Amino acid sequence: MNYPSRLIEDAVNEISRLPGIGKKTALRLALHLLKREEEQTRSLSDAIVNMRTKTTYCVKCHNIADEMYCNICANTKRDRTTICVVVDTRDVLAIESTNQYKGLYHVLGGIISPLEGIGPSDLNIDSLVDRVEKPAEEEGVQEIILALSPTMEGDTTAFYLQKKLKSTGVKMSTIARGVPIGGDLEYADEITLGRSIISRVAYD
Repeated sequence: MNYPSRLIEDAVNEISRLPGIGKKTALRLALHLLKREEEQTRSLSDAIVNMRTKTTYCVKCHNIADEMYCNICANTKRDRTTICVVVDTRDVLAIESTNQYKGLYHVLGGIISPLEGIGPSDLNIDSLVDRVEKPAEEEGVQEIILALSPTMEGDTTAFYLQKKLKSTGVKMSTIARGVPIGGDLEYADEITLGRSIISRVAYD
């Protein structure tokens, strides 16, 4: 494609690097931004740069945060006796959208996958064990909910966590398999995901 401007071409190339956006869509977005007021375009670029440079991770649960603690961990009204273990922030957002869960979270940052070279040491597992074994004064963890996608890697990770935490005596459960086998939590509809949280079963 012959672009009328090298600057437009550079913008299209960068935008098309985003997942799910091809060159035609990228060109449409670039031309749309070009027509907007300069201040609006600058606000967009500043928001993206700030997101990339200032976003941090919660020191307790590893969820995305603006400060030392994420909004969920900092909320004193959350049930601090229950921790829902998820793969990443997208799963936190998916579960929060159901309005069915009021506890805390722990983001693993991935799942055990030998084929991809991801082992337990690459995940936020040790900090989860610390939260259970050495709870803060305001916490006394009574239940761990394993809300991992029902794939082979997810089941492997759940089994490892169950073995790792067995000696703590904390109750462990997994979300009911209302979520399709082989599916990802972020793509599950809110009703199915909400019922899966409510109908969780003990992890044996």
